[in-house]
Amino acid sequence: MITNQELISQLNLPIDKTFHLQRLMRLLSYSNFFSVTKLPDQDDEGYVLTAASKLLLNNTGENQQNLLPFASLVLDPVLMTPWQFLGKSFNGNKSTVFETAHGIPFWEFANKNPRFNRLFNDVMASDSQMMSLVVKDCGEIFEGVESLDDVGGGAGLMDKILLEAFPRMTCTVLDLPHVVAGLTETRNLKYVGGDMFSFIPSADAIFFKVLNILKLCREAIRFAGDKGKVIIIDIVVDAKHERHEITETKMVFDVVMMVLFAGRERTKVECEKLFLEAGFTRYKITPNFGLRSLIEVFP
Repeated sequence: MITNQELISQLNLPIDKTFHLQRLMRLLSYSNFFSVTKLPDQDDEGYVLTAASKLLLNNTGENQQNLLPFASLVLDPVLMTPWQFLGKSFNGNKSTVFETAHGIPFWEFANKNPRFNRLFNDVMASDSQMMSLVVKDCGEIFEGVESLDDVGGGAGLMDKILLEAFPRMTCTVLDLPHVVAGLTETRNLKYVGGDMFSFIPSADAIFFKVLNILKLCREAIRFAGDKGKVIIIDIVVDAKHERHEITETKMVFDVVMMVLFAGRERTKVECEKLFLEAGFTRYKITPNFGLRSLIEVFP
């Protein structure tokens, strides 16, 4: 807990800005980002963290959920600027709004700007912590899987969490050469530098977060027999069976994908069409992870 005076002191604010802070904290408290409590035997009040504000702490443990990198990224001027070009982009010839605003596609921009690239990679590492929830709630999907490819897995944080629960498994992280260069391998964690759109190593299971490499994934598991599968964590829009605000948020992410990457968030019917066109025969969608679902696709 921290009092208003303590907060002002720690932020080292000038006197004429203290009332501004009070107004901001009033809004954040009313929105349940903080809670307000009376101090014992005092007239002063103190602010206490809530479940929402705890997600933005920068001192959480390695396997704890932390949205600070994500919040820092979406509020960065690099990502805020494209929204000012949304209308212009409809009459332009660029593939994304991001390219309309910055002159080059997202990934090229990231490669040329180390600060932004680090910020984006921090988000990917933080997002990988979701694997601890997958292992906890759906660990049975990895039973019998001896080898797994993590496509676009970065530094392999997700795989390290997975290997703690399944130490007999071997994980291979496939990412761009500069991403995996210099990373330390272990007995059952390997790194491969390459282009996911050209080649995916053979394995029992493939884990990834994009849907446009399904045919390559099917090829990579062709020798795995009955245990072969593709595992995806992604948003699936299901307006008929989910709360209005959940679908609304998913649609916001769909527009974000359009603005940044020319990507999209799909419905169950659209996912099924992709799976069948890639040569898969069946799939299972488990909507257990907030906005995203765990998807298993079988040859």
